Amino acid sequence: MATLFKNIKELIQVRTEPIPFVAGKAMSELPTIKNAFLVVENGLILDFGTMASCPKAAFSEVIDATGKMILPSWCDSHTHIVYAGNREGEFVDRIKGLSYEDIAANGGGILNSAKKLQDTSEEELYQQSKERLEDVIKLGTGAIEIKSGYGLTTEAELKMLRVIKRLKENYPIEVKATFLGAHAVPTEYKGNKDAYLKLLVEDTLPKIAKENLAEYIDVFCETGYFSVADAELILKEGKKYGLIPKIHVNQFTAIGGIQAGVNHNALSVDHLEVMRDEDIEALKSTDTMPVSLPSCSYFLSIPYTPARNMIDAGLPLALATDYNPGSTPSGNMNFVVATACIKMKMTPEEAINAATLNGAYAMGLEGKVGSITKGKQANLILTKPINSYGFILYSFGANQIEKVYLKGKEISI
Repeated sequence: MATLFKNIKELIQVRTEPIPFVAGKAMSELPTIKNAFLVVENGLILDFGTMASCPKAAFSEVIDATGKMILPSWCDSHTHIVYAGNREGEFVDRIKGLSYEDIAANGGGILNSAKKLQDTSEEELYQQSKERLEDVIKLGTGAIEIKSGYGLTTEAELKMLRVIKRLKENYPIEVKATFLGAHAVPTEYKGNKDAYLKLLVEDTLPKIAKENLAEYIDVFCETGYFSVADAELILKEGKKYGLIPKIHVNQFTAIGGIQAGVNHNALSVDHLEVMRDEDIEALKSTDTMPVSLPSCSYFLSIPYTPARNMIDAGLPLALATDYNPGSTPSGNMNFVVATACIKMKMTPEEAINAATLNGAYAMGLEGKVGSITKGKQANLILTKPINSYGFILYSFGANQIEKVYLKGKEISI
């Protein structure tokens, strides 16, 4: 039997025709239906429209959404939620004046997380990670990409990816796994980065492929981490095993990583706090999705992605959390979309498009989630009674979500 949501004040992100993503001026267009109904059956969106055409059939459940709104759940295309412990001490170090780069140079940062993770059992890692996943689901996230990269040994990277696979099997949320072994150079390979790259290519990658543990491959292309040449090597080798390229670029410096990503047909290029005119130009007329991580900028007090310049140049943009223990210990997509409006001058329509439809595309999930479309999964946010969808972003410190549905079922975790 089907479920009917009736008297919906506004049904948001309605797409009657398949569309992979929106870009440029189209990002400001957010189709909605006021005074609407929505029918869900077998976990999928079956029908929707105005209440004037609401079906009279019998339903197994009828939910009265008077005064409330429904929108597709958030699509968070960049997280690192499988990690051990935390890096609270580094938070205090930054308050005292140390930069992210300073902390990394002193053996903190990613290397700190790697040591903790290597010393943590797979079961304990799963228990810690599932709590984070449950938290973000309650905050409205219905699709998520999770990266490895805090292992930095073959066995530890495999451990992370096995935990991601287990999360995917045990929760109704859409989960995508990304291999990010090239996240930092481990301490034991300091001064011998080529040997670590050889380990990733010759040992780690084949084992990941054998267990079918990842769909994407990623690399931190940044000054002091991995060069453009390193990134191209990793992406090229990953493609040999069918792994789709993604790339961390332009967080602190612009060194040509965007161009490398585009050349390798990367599905997404992520971070983009530092953007040159030539970087924007390189992304034009491509299928690569730029992804901004505004809560990372907030937490580290670094520049925000120049969203206005990029959208006005005709580019698409997705929004994600970058949830991780060092630079963004939060998976709250509601805060992300609000911050994009407040600090990046995106309109509410642009921000919602970026966090739903475009975020789904950045995970290869645009055919399943990200919009109110017949046949897509009924991954839904039911708001509390609110005046407009803009209030979700305006009231950045409050939670305007009443219920979350994944595949048509109310979550109760």
